[in-house]
Amino acid sequence: MYSFALGIVIVVGAASVHWYRHQCLLRERAQIMRDAIRHRDFSFRLPTRGLFFGEKALQEALNDMGQEIQKLVAHSEVESWQKLTRVLTHEIMNATTPIQSISQAYLSRPDIKGSPFEEGIRAINDTSIGLMAFVESYRKLTQLQEPVIAEVNMLAFAQSIAALYPDLRWNIDIPVDMTLQADENMLRQVFINLVKNAIEAEAKTIGLEAGRGVFFSNDGHVIPLDVQQEIFIPFFTTKPTGSGIGLSLSRQILMKQGMTLSLSESPQRGYNVTFIIEKC
Repeated sequence: MYSFALGIVIVVGAASVHWYRHQCLLRERAQIMRDAIRHRDFSFRLPTRGLFFGEKALQEALNDMGQEIQKLVAHSEVESWQKLTRVLTHEIMNATTPIQSISQAYLSRPDIKGSPFEEGIRAINDTSIGLMAFVESYRKLTQLQEPVIAEVNMLAFAQSIAALYPDLRWNIDIPVDMTLQADENMLRQVFINLVKNAIEAEAKTIGLEAGRGVFFSNDGHVIPLDVQQEIFIPFFTTKPTGSGIGLSLSRQILMKQGMTLSLSESPQRGYNVTFIIEKC
C-alpha cells in the first residue's frame, strides 16, 4: 500500500513538473510574439514541436497570421510612400522649374557673362538642374509600368542573372521545373537590385534556393537590427553614395505582380542575409 501511494505521489509530482514547464514554455512563446508585435516584426514563426494538438493548431494559426499581417503592413507602407513621393516630387518640381528657367535666362544675358554675378547664378542653375534630375529619378517609384505576366522558368532565369556577375560565387538550388508567374524584365530588375546591394555589402557568394518562395541569400555584412525595419523605406540608406531607392522599388515592382519582398529574420544556413520573394 505504501509503495502504491508513493508511486501515485511520484507520478503526480512528475506530471506537475511537466505541466509547470509546459506552461513556462507557453508563457515564453507569448512574450516572443508580444515583443515581435511591439517592434512591428511579424516574421516570427515559432516551432510547434512539443505542443498538444490544440496548442499546435493555435501556434500554426498565429504563425500564418503573423505572415499575413506582415504582407498587409508592407502593402500599406508601399501605398503610403507612393502617395507621399508623388506629392513631394510634384511640389519640388513646381518650385525648382522656375528657378532653373530664370537662372538660365540670366546666364544668357551679355551683362551677366564675365560679371561677378555669373559664378553665383551658374551655381544656382547647376543646383536646380541637379535637384530636378534627383527628383526625376524618384518618379519611377510612382510611375511603374504595368507588368506583362508570363510563366518564367526560375532555374534558367537564375542562371541568366548569375551569368551577369561571373566574379561572384553562385549556389543555385532551384528545381528544373519550378516556374513563377511574373514579368520577366521587371523580375530581372529586382534580382539585379538585390545583387548590387549584396556587392555593396562586400558579399562574395550568392545563394538562390526554392522554398515557400525564392530565397535570395548573400554572405555580405549583417544588417543591424536597428536598420532592418528601415531598409524598405524610400530614400533610406546607410551608404554614403546610396540612393535609398533599390529595395523600395523592388518591393513595389513585386507587389504589382502579386508578390512580396521581405527580409528573413533567420538567414539561410551559411549566409548573413536572406531575402524572401513569395506570392501574396
